[in-house]
Amino acid sequence: MFTELRLDGVSRSFGSADALKDLRLAIKGQEFVALLGPSGCGKSTALNCLAGLLPLSGGSIWIDDKRIDGLAPEERGFGMVFQNYALFPHLSVRANIAFGLKMRKVAKAEVTRRVDEALRLVQLTEHASKFPAQLSGGQQQRVAIARAVVLEPPVVLMDEPLSNLDAKLRIEMRMEIRRLHQTLGLTTVYVTHDQEEALSLADRLVVLRDGTVQQIGTPEEVYAQPANGYVASFMGYRNMLTLDIASVNGSGLVVQGKGIRLSGTNRDGLTAGQAVAAVRPEDFVVGDSAGNSIEVTVEIVEYHGRELSVSARLPNGDPVFFRTDKRLAPGDIAGISVPAERVLVFAP
Repeated sequence: MFTELRLDGVSRSFGSADALKDLRLAIKGQEFVALLGPSGCGKSTALNCLAGLLPLSGGSIWIDDKRIDGLAPEERGFGMVFQNYALFPHLSVRANIAFGLKMRKVAKAEVTRRVDEALRLVQLTEHASKFPAQLSGGQQQRVAIARAVVLEPPVVLMDEPLSNLDAKLRIEMRMEIRRLHQTLGLTTVYVTHDQEEALSLADRLVVLRDGTVQQIGTPEEVYAQPANGYVASFMGYRNMLTLDIASVNGSGLVVQGKGIRLSGTNRDGLTAGQAVAAVRPEDFVVGDSAGNSIEVTVEIVEYHGRELSVSARLPNGDPVFFRTDKRLAPGDIAGISVPAERVLVFAP
């Protein structure tokens, strides 16, 4: 067991394009870290550099005091779970899971014991003799996870492992991955573009943009205190309103424009000019009980069970999004409000 996996200024370029720039991250043993961001942000590049599938253009990778970026992938001994499962179609479930152990020339009795234990952990014992084509997508993904963890690796790397599953299976497999992480005491590095997935699974999030780290923090920190407007928009602050600064009072300020006026929290030490006010749809309240009242025209109403998701228009015609359990219909004029502490104001 190791104490720390460290990426020290890791960079990767393709020609003149930087896919990953100066990534500095220390991952504790048994920690679950999610690399989060949209397509092309550098998260899969970072994972492939960790795995040894891509050489570094700069920086180094360490496990405690041992440098490993010069080692081949098989010498690092990491477990890897791919987006497309990458199972051998001609091998049974048991043979797929045993494959890595046999390649390492593990004794036959030990292979049997460890494969039986892995099958039990992923709840596939009764499917051991089936072939991948006979399994559901969720079952195939569990085989891929079992194949990774049966090697008892120091680190498990997961690259968008749930993106090919339907919504119900994704939720089930999320819980399965977290259970296995806790049960086996794994150190897990997990790549995803899904913020809900990252929030529910990880101990810490690393939000990337164009190969550069934007914020590292716990799910609570990144969700409630985004470091900048980019992180805010990616973490669910769907309303990003460009407004003019009217006044500043310490950590608070007032912004106005588009026919509205809002008090909020000054996140970037702004003093004048334009700013972006970020508000989550779920933080708006129908009525003026919360302060920061706005009158909007309802345009689209979507039924989401206990609540409605509403797209409306501000007085100047710009869109605004909110959620409510109140009955609304297209064309309605509605008053909405949001507490000042729920309005985060960033530099444009």
